[in-house]
Amino acid sequence: MESALLRKYSQVFQSNRLGAKACELYAQRRRALLENLSSLCVFAGVDRFPGGEEVWSYSYDRHIQDPAFLYLTGVNQPGAFLALDPQASDPDAREVLFLPAKQSDREFWDGAMLGLAEDAGESLAEMQVLTGFATILPARLFWNWVRERLPKLHRDHVFAFWHEYLDPLSHKLRQTKTDHNWALHTKLQKVMQRVAPQMELRSVAPLHMHLRIPLDKARVAMAKTAQVWTRDAFISTLKEFDSFENEREVAAFIEREMRKNGDDGLAFPTIVACANNACTLHYVKSDEPLIEGRLLLLDFGVRCGSLCSDISRTIPVGGRFNPLQRLLYEIVLDTQRNHQANVKPGRTLRELNLQAWDYLEELLRVRFLSKGGHMRREYPRKPMGAVNPNQPLSKGPHGISHLIGEQVHEGDPFRTYQDHPLRPGMMISNEPGLYGHFVAEIGGERYEETIGIRIEDDLLVTAKGCLNLSQGIPKDPAELELLLQH
Repeated sequence: MESALLRKYSQVFQSNRLGAKACELYAQRRRALLENLSSLCVFAGVDRFPGGEEVWSYSYDRHIQDPAFLYLTGVNQPGAFLALDPQASDPDAREVLFLPAKQSDREFWDGAMLGLAEDAGESLAEMQVLTGFATILPARLFWNWVRERLPKLHRDHVFAFWHEYLDPLSHKLRQTKTDHNWALHTKLQKVMQRVAPQMELRSVAPLHMHLRIPLDKARVAMAKTAQVWTRDAFISTLKEFDSFENEREVAAFIEREMRKNGDDGLAFPTIVACANNACTLHYVKSDEPLIEGRLLLLDFGVRCGSLCSDISRTIPVGGRFNPLQRLLYEIVLDTQRNHQANVKPGRTLRELNLQAWDYLEELLRVRFLSKGGHMRREYPRKPMGAVNPNQPLSKGPHGISHLIGEQVHEGDPFRTYQDHPLRPGMMISNEPGLYGHFVAEIGGERYEETIGIRIEDDLLVTAKGCLNLSQGIPKDPAELELLLQH
């Protein structure tokens, strides 16, 4: 594929930094899904640009596509459909991409878009070369195509992608009914009632997630590159830290450092929270001054291709941890190390999560509370995200681990994956935290402070354990102090 074609459509076709090999990567993923399908399966991409549902809001973010659709096609714009048909006699008809019509007026404002001109011809050939699909049809024909195809399947079921998963604990179906995927489900059901009432509609989401979540070699390489960019940005931030006066300046600097290495943007909005603000987990205000002698929590990440990094670090403003800060920091750090040592295939994130919080609580008891320390927690004591009162997802303020992949919070939206065994290739976070008001006498001096500490690495599950992809990003307290004082 000519690099000029990739450059032309770089904002709407994600090549994952693979150049011409991107088409084959997407094709391999579609073939893997086709091999596991017993009937026709359809997907809908997002139906509008970000902000398009509100007349007063318009925003453009390059990463807009539903991860399920993006994973199979690379198409990163609204208005597309995908059909995978394992029964099609013509190999070229087993994978059909539906693209919207070319809109020259829209391209005038927003740049080159994927689409078919009314006279097809040259635009069709260009789309075929770019995406790797032999069969591309106008999106306006999608529902007619479905109506014609359904009666010819001779199957008792058909698949579509919408979020529906069986909860392993309650044995109930969990569904998302507010997005474009559910809209596809609803319209497809109506079509089936008219043309194929004997057929059952099934969600392909569990199968799709099972295939998608373990990272292939290409995505592991992207994940590792994202870690390098994140590490470099963090170290540069530490070396320039004396020049910052407030949270906003820190966020602006580290975001610039992450962005300048790649063209895929941030993994999520950066969190920079000083002192008490660090006890707000998704703190977004980010305009408070830095306070000498207090701690600063940073939660940041960048994309490389479709893969995200997700890192948290906590550093002392002024360059040195005081004794109370260091004691609590090392409790969190040792919990993180213990959690990493326990990660291996076959274990579930739920059991690992509960074990990690138990470990942190024991360290807190032995190293802090038993020596006269006092604390008031800055989070609810009820189990967070509990499926039922007897099976909490977390004893602490949040989960220690979540999946990472095409999304920074990967996997099903209900996190039913927490009860499925880990498999090699899965990428997970490792982020214990401690949030509260602490009082202690250490070395004859009294310390009292509201503190929020979180340390987060990204782990790749391997055949025998896990690999810490973030091991090059400084977190040892002595190393952090050295870099801050450079």
